Amino acid sequence: MRTSFDGVEKGHLTVQLVITADLTLFLKHHVTIQEGPDLCARKLTADLAGIGPHDHQLTNEDLLAFATARADEQARKAEVRSIANLNRRLSSRPNS
Repeated sequence: MRTSFDGVEKGHLTVQLVITADLTLFLKHHVTIQEGPDLCARKLTADLAGIGPHDHQLTNEDLLAFATARADEQARKAEVRSIANLNRRLSSRPNS
């Protein structure tokens, strides 16, 4: 996959940024292609802070970090839902 973004500063096009990714990494880490543009934008933002407007690439580490963070967030949300459901069940019990 090859995606390009226009770098704009004060309303003027300054550079075209290109980022590439191996699509097999999306499959490997169960990342949907729809998440690609967001991942690319995040990667470019991080890269531009450090290395400037050169060729960029989504790596295995980038997709692994994204998939791990997503799984952690889903687990946290599931735990919150579980606690909320338990609280609802306990509060709906008749007083003995």
